[in-house]
Amino acid sequence: MTRDRGDALHGVRDRGGPSVGEEAMGELLLITDDLRRGDRLARDLGTFRACRVHDLYEAAVPSVLPELIVGDVSALTSDAVLRMQRILKAVRGRGVPFLFLTHGNAARAEAQARVLGASGTLAAGAMTQALLAALEGLHRHEDPSAPAAVRHAGAARRFLADVFVPGRPVTPAAIDTGTGLIARAVAETGVRDWVLAVRRFDDATHQHCLLVAGLAASFAAQLGFAAADRHRLAKAALLHDVGKIHVPAEILNKPGRLTEAETAVMRQHPAHGHAMLAGRGFEAEMLAVVRSHHELLDGSGYPDGLKGAEIPDLVRLVTVCDIYAALTERRSYKPPMAVTKALGILDDMVGRLDGDLVQAFHPVARAIAA
Repeated sequence: MTRDRGDALHGVRDRGGPSVGEEAMGELLLITDDLRRGDRLARDLGTFRACRVHDLYEAAVPSVLPELIVGDVSALTSDAVLRMQRILKAVRGRGVPFLFLTHGNAARAEAQARVLGASGTLAAGAMTQALLAALEGLHRHEDPSAPAAVRHAGAARRFLADVFVPGRPVTPAAIDTGTGLIARAVAETGVRDWVLAVRRFDDATHQHCLLVAGLAASFAAQLGFAAADRHRLAKAALLHDVGKIHVPAEILNKPGRLTEAETAVMRQHPAHGHAMLAGRGFEAEMLAVVRSHHELLDGSGYPDGLKGAEIPDLVRLVTVCDIYAALTERRSYKPPMAVTKALGILDDMVGRLDGDLVQAFHPVARAIAA
């Protein structure tokens, strides 16, 4: 394997912190297999905090006590994994966040991140803004003594607060990061603990997006999807209501049912979301979910009145999760609905919803009630 080291580049490189060899507190440690790429990334992060760049293939471990760690390794061979584990064991203190930048196959990279104990992942090459948001979200972690589901849910909520902001572009790389946070949380803690943790939030929109994404991750596992397809479904679910950031807060947070005029404004959110994401690198299937998650098989949905085969499978899957979440959430104008009653409503909607998917969703809902 050939690595681009540059002239006289080796070991730890200092980017704004104490001199090499000093003990340092509160720094960001960047571990990379390409020092030129690492230097570029460190310069981008220079306004964030002091940053050390460490060559993965340097024999000595870095003499730092970092507050944050970023791993940027494009060729994660078995030898590279062992080297990363050795470095992390030496420098990663309890509760120190570790962001893993993924290269290549997303599903394989997620598995590698889990092996390394990463706190979160982000696609390599993401915009600096997305990287900073991910680092800040991981840095402001929950009390390490809190239950795992609570800590994961808190990190995901902060992620949404940083990314779903009017006027700020939403990128595929950023959404991949949020999807990874949620998928790992549900896999680690189970859908029941995830739902209980997210229901503690008082922000209805963030709560709903995280509930739907968690349900989708569990639903995908229930259906036996491969890792890449599980990621696709959870990602689509996380994105589905992004257009609500353009709905006025007084409508989103109204303590009561909406008027007809307010409902008309609310129903514009699928089109707003689609317009936000179009041309920004999102797959067509993701755009379809954002625009069409309120479409129903009998043509009674909105905004386009699609029918039957016009509604893609990914949309149908997210719609089941979306409706179940809405039924079982606590809102200012209604208490949460019991699982059995919510499932009964889904069953009654067969014909407007895909009957096979509704039946397949039952075990997910029962796991929450257990």
